[in-house]
Amino acid sequence: MIWSEWWVWVAGALALAVLEVLVSGWIFLGFAIGAALVGLILALGGIGLLGSSLPLTLVVFAVLSLAVWLVLRRLVGVREGQVKVWDKDINE
Repeated sequence: MIWSEWWVWVAGALALAVLEVLVSGWIFLGFAIGAALVGLILALGGIGLLGSSLPLTLVVFAVLSLAVWLVLRRLVGVREGQVKVWDKDINE
């Protein structure tokens, strides 16, 4: 089964990281890191049924991606009171 191979998840992580660079919105980076973490878990032997069960693998991927996205949002997201103020128009 292809989803149980660690290199598939790492390749997916690289593809999502490239997409993040092209789109740039801090959305795909969480998914890329989540996929890389699933690939790492599978490369280290997996956690029980993780490699043999697609639904469980996808749930682990979703939970890891959400956790990474929340951490990234906390670290690099918009801070309270941080608002961009435009004092000069680009057409002036």
